Amino acid sequence: MKGDSRLSRMLHVLLHLGEQQGPVTSELMARMLNTHPVVVRRTMAGLREKGLVRAERGHGGGWSLARSLDRISLLDVYHAIDEPPVFALGMAEDEPRCLVEQAVNAALESELREARDKLLKRFGEITLAALAEDFERRMRRAARKSQHGGGCGAA
Repeated sequence: MKGDSRLSRMLHVLLHLGEQQGPVTSELMARMLNTHPVVVRRTMAGLREKGLVRAERGHGGGWSLARSLDRISLLDVYHAIDEPPVFALGMAEDEPRCLVEQAVNAALESELREARDKLLKRFGEITLAALAEDFERRMRRAARKSQHGGGCGAA
């Protein structure tokens, strides 16, 4: 089962936007993410609705941050992409009247809810500025190891 990578991908895009001086087109982001510009626009629309990015139309237009990286948390982005499930585990519902199934589901539901709540609380504590700082540290370390540095393709 393939995981939902929207959170990771949008964090990636937002960090690149934080480095840019001007707007970035959906086409450039699509190349960076190896997807179609329509997919980028659809996902970015959720970020725009939550006030994380803004879109400028026309020549020289594109997407840019509406807030600084230190004012955007992982939780903000998670909410903006419609809160995908954080775990692939789920409850069996083949025999809802089965007492064994009820006991198993009650235990799983309780523990998964607690783990989800803890994870989302932590997401609220991590800003994109912290991710950008980690990226910068990694870049400096890579530059020391190689004259080529190390970053991502398109942006």
